[in-house]
Amino acid sequence: MGTSEAKAADRALRDLDGMLPDLASLYKNIHSHPELSMQETRTAGLAADRLRAAGYEVTTGVGKTGVVGLLRNGDGPTVMLRADMDALPIQEATGLDYASKATASDREGKTVPVSHMCGHDMHVTWLAGAARLLADARAAWHGTLMAVFQPAEETAEGAQAMIADGLFTRFPKPDVILGQHVMVGPSGTVAGRVGPITSAADSLQIRMFGRGAHGSMPQASIDPVVMAASTVMRLQTVVSREVAAAEAAVVTVGVLQAGTKENVIPDEAIIKLNVRTFDAGVRARVLAAIERIVNAEAAASGAPRPPEITTLDSYPLNVNDGAASKRVGNAFRAYFGADRVRETGPAPASEDFGSFGSEWQVPSVFWFVGGTDPELYAKAKEANRLNEIPVNHSPKFAPVLHPTLQTGVETLVVATCAWLSA
Repeated sequence: MGTSEAKAADRALRDLDGMLPDLASLYKNIHSHPELSMQETRTAGLAADRLRAAGYEVTTGVGKTGVVGLLRNGDGPTVMLRADMDALPIQEATGLDYASKATASDREGKTVPVSHMCGHDMHVTWLAGAARLLADARAAWHGTLMAVFQPAEETAEGAQAMIADGLFTRFPKPDVILGQHVMVGPSGTVAGRVGPITSAADSLQIRMFGRGAHGSMPQASIDPVVMAASTVMRLQTVVSREVAAAEAAVVTVGVLQAGTKENVIPDEAIIKLNVRTFDAGVRARVLAAIERIVNAEAAASGAPRPPEITTLDSYPLNVNDGAASKRVGNAFRAYFGADRVRETGPAPASEDFGSFGSEWQVPSVFWFVGGTDPELYAKAKEANRLNEIPVNHSPKFAPVLHPTLQTGVETLVVATCAWLSA
């Protein structure tokens, strides 16, 4: 990290301690009032208000609920910072005094519990804090800062919705796109890598057709329950027998539904599954294998019609640019010290953040910020019980507030100043 970059970051961060109580209140506010994907109107309003107060040009309703803030500060690079805003249909079980008790109607009209069990409330707070600090320190840097609060990451549609709504034509093209995610790991540490950082993900629904009959007369049926069960078992061989040991893939069947009564053979069965891959070639082979197996099992059962395979959602492979990642990593090590900056492997979790960089043809960098109490993490690691720490999407996922909040603001500011400096 050069002298000018370090000075810009130090100038911006010198007021962070005084801001932390306000940011903690904002975090608890958002945590207590979570909103489902494409319903983030309240959260978007809080983000927009914060940006306006800091002097940004604010555009709301981008991709339905997305917010874009621009701070033009003379000639220089344009840096885009992104935070996602949506919560999950999960009943929170953290026991926090600010835990969510919210419910909402999902897209099927069902009333579901809602909570921030992935950490997007922390992401919004981080970006709100960094945007304010960088605005207050604008005398220390030149260029344009673009703060993007994105909807619907959890449904893999928010990034594309913003792109479809003219993100690439209505706003300046950035020189780099930066993003981050709170994850299990010692709070106060940062982890990243060059290359793939989060996996591609494909969620599929498979509808298999049979012929219903009375449970006492199976000979009159084509049983979709047996057909679906055989398909699920055969799908387990995709990774174990069709993916090389040096490659990586995950195929998980999360839903198997058929029938309503024990003595009725139903007409159809539903399978829903999720695929994670880190290579385009592996992804194509795995998806082709799934289609082959599904159709073959249906044919083997004498199904009256071919199965229907529907894509529910699809996340791109999120790949960190080499040069930009090294630039961010060097800035982090200069600021935090090498002991707080870690190299990580690709995460099997998925993100639509990568769509911005790949489709805009702009280098992007994504990293992880630890959110676990360091003492708890160290004890769990020593006891070989890290798998017992609640992870993202667990009803008990609860990042420790400090120093997670401070670290995430620092990472955004330091990474930004690696480009925007005097």
